[in-house]
Amino acid sequence: MSDSQYLLTDEQMVHFITKGYVVLRNELPDQLHASVRDKLNVVLHEEGNPGNNILPRVPEIQQFFETPVVKGALTSILGPDYYMHPHRHCHYNQPGNPLPGGGQWHKDGYWSSMRSHRPWWAMIFYYMQDITEEMGPTAVMPGTPYYEKFIGDQGETLLPTGKAGTMVLVHFDLWHKASLNVSDMDRYMLKFQFVRLRAPESPSWNHQEKEMNLTSGGTPYVHMNLWRDIWNWMRGEPGQENLSAAGDEAQIEQLVKELKSEDEVIRARAADQVGMLGEKAASLASELGRMLNDKEPVALNAAYALGRLGSAGIDELIHRISEGTTQIAQRAAYGLQGAGAKATPGLLSLLEHPNEKCRALAVFILGMIVPPSHEAVSELKACLRDPSEWVRRNAVEAMGMIGSDADDVCLALANVLEESLLQEEDRGTIGIDDTDISQQSYIMNKLGYTAALSLLRTAKASDVPIVIRSLEQALHSKDRYVRAYAFETLTHLRTPEAVDVLIRYYRPARWCPDTTKASTF
Repeated sequence: MSDSQYLLTDEQMVHFITKGYVVLRNELPDQLHASVRDKLNVVLHEEGNPGNNILPRVPEIQQFFETPVVKGALTSILGPDYYMHPHRHCHYNQPGNPLPGGGQWHKDGYWSSMRSHRPWWAMIFYYMQDITEEMGPTAVMPGTPYYEKFIGDQGETLLPTGKAGTMVLVHFDLWHKASLNVSDMDRYMLKFQFVRLRAPESPSWNHQEKEMNLTSGGTPYVHMNLWRDIWNWMRGEPGQENLSAAGDEAQIEQLVKELKSEDEVIRARAADQVGMLGEKAASLASELGRMLNDKEPVALNAAYALGRLGSAGIDELIHRISEGTTQIAQRAAYGLQGAGAKATPGLLSLLEHPNEKCRALAVFILGMIVPPSHEAVSELKACLRDPSEWVRRNAVEAMGMIGSDADDVCLALANVLEESLLQEEDRGTIGIDDTDISQQSYIMNKLGYTAALSLLRTAKASDVPIVIRSLEQALHSKDRYVRAYAFETLTHLRTPEAVDVLIRYYRPARWCPDTTKASTF
């Protein structure tokens, strides 16, 4: 358990939600940072970048992520049982070297079936030496984790700096890029990723104030309803309370005019204000629905506003998922997420839609609704038989996020995992056609990957007889991340049967961090 004095404050949490990052610092001995830098220097120059093996190659790195500062921050964002993801990397920025891709703004490739505004994932950029702007720290763009499209000059470029031990804890989807090292020193940065295992039931930070205390500025747009959805979800209270007591006819008429403004900032602000009026502004649902095809910041405000307009808003969002383009449907999905349990009947109706996109998005949202209904869990299990692999993967992930106590959930997940392993032999790399996630080439077995992660989220010691066979088989998957999740799940379960499987797997797989191509004995 984290020391409460190191948990983030309300102010830091609001900063993370609205801007997408928070800067922290480990107070560790200079000798430790220097020792790790020296070892990394040898590894990178004599062996090449070890990629995911950076931790076993330089195991002292683990000490950076076991401090009260790091544990407190990650607990605050991801809950007390967060998991260090097996993908990690050392970014080595040499003086004057051309940057990969010219240092382009980007989001990292994501691991779920689609990106989530709510923080199920986070990253840490960790610096082992005093870092200045001249040394080329990774640049971040505050306020941009919720945008699929790059907003260009509308965003601000921030170059976090500080003493050795400085780290930037970022929302997984924050836009960032490498910056040029114009100093005469090598710059090392460790990028480690972390995943939430359970939806929040209560605040996991030093929470004092129910309301978000927003400071002005620092983001390209204001997204009050979106931010509020995340804040309430992280408090374990995804409520729908109104944020404003106003809402007379004159105000609504003024908002109608502003929603049609040629200025996108005015349109975005007006959409946000409509959402804060709640069901008082239900008459504007159709207008907001049309705005889902607007520029992304405006469309996001329209989507989350619709989620707060009661049945009129929910009906409009369901209609846009059913009839809209892929872009419009995805934006509508985020709005329905914010609508909560009231959206469940409409989402269940979408599970019969002939278009796999509609079914897949409905399944994704059902996994985000807290608490889920029994009917929703039952329908998610039925979706495991859907002809679309994208729908099936979303259902597997949703079942893991919901974390049902029912034994048949773990059995269903174990069966999916075993079937996916058999398909590895039959088909080689397992891909998914005609969806955005077909681009996730770094996940070979997408269904198996998701099933193994969902078992990590749901399986308990009492489930070992049900899941042990599938997890043992998964340790030999062709997909490195299926193997990693299976290993972690067995470690988490810790029954004698699980430990026996782990020992037999560990003996031949143990990594020797001292062995290099210059020292093979």
